[in-house]
Amino acid sequence: MDQSKRPFRKSKHRPFHKSKRSFRRRLPPIQPGDRIDYRNTTLLCRFISDQGKILSRRRNKVTLKQQRLITIAIKQARILSSLPFICHRSENKEAKARKNFKSYGKK
Repeated sequence: MDQSKRPFRKSKHRPFHKSKRSFRRRLPPIQPGDRIDYRNTTLLCRFISDQGKILSRRRNKVTLKQQRLITIAIKQARILSSLPFICHRSENKEAKARKNFKSYGKK
C-alpha cells in the first residue's frame, strides 16, 4: 500500500500540544463575606457598564446564582433611586473636553 493511501495514524508525539503552564488564579469579585444587597451600591457599581447596562456573567466572572442576585439587587436599587438607570459618566468626559477646548484658545 502506498504511503499516500495509508490511513492517517496518530503519532504519540504531538508537536502542537500546549505545555501546562502555571497561571495565577484570579480572585473572585465577590468575596464569601460580601452580601449582595440593593443597599451596597459600591459593590453593585462594579457590575454596571459606563452606559448603565448590567454586565454579563462571563465578563463579571461570577456564578449563575450570584449573577441572578446581582441583577435583582441592581433593579431594586434603580427603582429606589439608589442607582441611576442611565450613567452619565461619558457625557461628563465630553463636557470636560469641550470646556478644555474652549479655554485652549483664550489666553
